[in-house]
Amino acid sequence: MAHLSRNKAPKNWPIKRKETKWTTRPKSGAHQIDRCITFNLVVKEMLNYASTTREVRYILNNKSVLVNKKPVVDSHLSIGFMDILEIPETKEAYRMILNKEGKFELIGLKKNLENLKPFKITGKKILKGKKLQLNLIDSKNILVEKDVYKTGDTVVVDLSKNLIHDHLKLEKGSEVFLLGGKHMGTHGEVTEIIKEKNLNEDRVLIKTQDSQFETLKKYVFVIEHKFLEK
Repeated sequence: MAHLSRNKAPKNWPIKRKETKWTTRPKSGAHQIDRCITFNLVVKEMLNYASTTREVRYILNNKSVLVNKKPVVDSHLSIGFMDILEIPETKEAYRMILNKEGKFELIGLKKNLENLKPFKITGKKILKGKKLQLNLIDSKNILVEKDVYKTGDTVVVDLSKNLIHDHLKLEKGSEVFLLGGKHMGTHGEVTEIIKEKNLNEDRVLIKTQDSQFETLKKYVFVIEHKFLEK
């Protein structure tokens, strides 16, 4: 289905709920529906570069916008946390984040971070020839030589080279950002990781400047603050 009722759209979408009945549904694949927003809505609601889907398609036909270094050709393309959006013709470049209200927001892309995108490791897989594959949060996979990575860690990938630039471990003292739960959009520090031996999900204790709370490990994204700065 290509459309979605605005009233049922994820709460993190920065859209007006009662303006029209329908909005664009993200293309399935890279991101979960509540963890992304469509290119169509980014152009119309966030960048204000188009008022209709027809105008968005005109932009697409010119292949004038890049997401993660690749030209966008589908208005239903899903754009999620840490994705990089660039418009070479106007020299504009943005990174998608979640603000303190838990809504998607575009921030200017810093020059020294223009090729770098953090990915959370969601799983690992041994391939033929004993090669190790890391499964990343937005369906991207990357091969590594040494098994020094754990599920829940973050790898910072240089998109221009498709190589790992840095490895951020999920451990006590790690800087993290929350992608879900009632504290979604919060940046803090890990004070403890609680591993469950039964069917309950692992939990993490988080400390911020104002409070301390517990959340599920699955909501935690290890990330350096420089990627969130406006």
